[in-house]
Amino acid sequence: MKEIDWTKENILKLNNEVKYFKNIKFEFNEFSDEESHAIEKTVSSIRDEVEPWLTSIFQSEHFSLLLGTGFTMGITELADVKSQAMDRIVFTKFTSKISDWASTTAETFGRGSANIEDDFRSSIELHQGLKILKCEKAAISLETEINQKLTEFINLIIETENKFVESKNYIDALSILKSFLISFSSRAASRERTNIFTTNYDRFIEFGLDNAGILTIDRFIGKIKPVFRTTKLELDYHYNPPGIRGEPRYVEGVVKYVKLHGSVDWKFENDSIVKLPLNFGVSAEESKSLIPKEPKDFSVIYPNSSKGIDTAYFPYSELFRDFSSAVCRPNSAIVTFGYGFGDSHINRVIKDMLTIPSTHLVIISFDGASGRIEKFIKEINSAQFTLIIGKYLASIRPLVENYLPKAAIDRIQDRMYKNLEKRKMVFLDKKNDSHVKTEDNE
Repeated sequence: MKEIDWTKENILKLNNEVKYFKNIKFEFNEFSDEESHAIEKTVSSIRDEVEPWLTSIFQSEHFSLLLGTGFTMGITELADVKSQAMDRIVFTKFTSKISDWASTTAETFGRGSANIEDDFRSSIELHQGLKILKCEKAAISLETEINQKLTEFINLIIETENKFVESKNYIDALSILKSFLISFSSRAASRERTNIFTTNYDRFIEFGLDNAGILTIDRFIGKIKPVFRTTKLELDYHYNPPGIRGEPRYVEGVVKYVKLHGSVDWKFENDSIVKLPLNFGVSAEESKSLIPKEPKDFSVIYPNSSKGIDTAYFPYSELFRDFSSAVCRPNSAIVTFGYGFGDSHINRVIKDMLTIPSTHLVIISFDGASGRIEKFIKEINSAQFTLIIGKYLASIRPLVENYLPKAAIDRIQDRMYKNLEKRKMVFLDKKNDSHVKTEDNE
């Protein structure tokens, strides 16, 4: 495979062939009929290559989807809403110490530039160090500020959800969100369920799954106050077809769902994790009574190293065990969307998966993620990954409207093509019979 030119606007790599495309605007009414026709021709040529390729990958024996911050940014952009980014935060206490350590460790872990998670992690580690040194006054002061910054962060996430629901483009954005998730969740009943993983703290995925009528299997059990269970039970949804006994069938439209870094509505309570009754789209003011007053110790929205050694990796050990056991299998495929390959622990699992020759990775990204994607693919077999990168190719609207498999329609089209093929064969047979009879008459 030839070297990939990462300066191009849109990069498409299928199999071992690499192609480049310029950005395409979505609104054809800005162009003349001739220009619109040329754009439609380009879109059609890309679709003829991408859609069949993705359709075959989506029906792999084991199939997973990993969604990162770019997914939320893409969905909220459709509604003209600015999402909560992972920008750096500035502490007033020990500012330079926290910032420098966050930047140093981010570079060490291969993350590149530090973000808000690195700042929170560094501040919590510093808080632990101050407690060890018995600098009680400084520790209490820093802990107060950590709680303040975490509360602000949670409120920004809730505010983004609220603005999305209140947006004038809400219906259109929700439709794209549902279509995106349906494309990934609609697999043949004989195949294993799609595994959806995310590093996001917000609830856009859950909101889309609920509105699309997709059933979700996760580690929570209960209705009034769902509780996180540490023992993974292989539960599923089945039904009994009318007139058939003892042969239950799988219900379509079911996914397995894991939030690898926790969620804004998860809370530590009595040595367990519970899900708060925090509705999607509520205002920050309405959610005040539900948000923990000391989120540092009670919110489950980041790897919380302030817990004791026995709980420092709870529930993350269970969640990442789910991730590795789901993807590290023969005939497995994983699609990443909006994930910038900045989490070394996730990258390590994906690399382990790709040591199995029958596995495949599809990377859909708005850009090269500050060089992290280029660095990652250099270490893996070129035949085992697909690239769909660029401001046009990886934008969620053209993906949904032109390139992702449309499961509900595909099955109807499949039957239509089979019927047309049969009719064509019948027509050819009749034509041949007529031709034979004419020759006999002569």
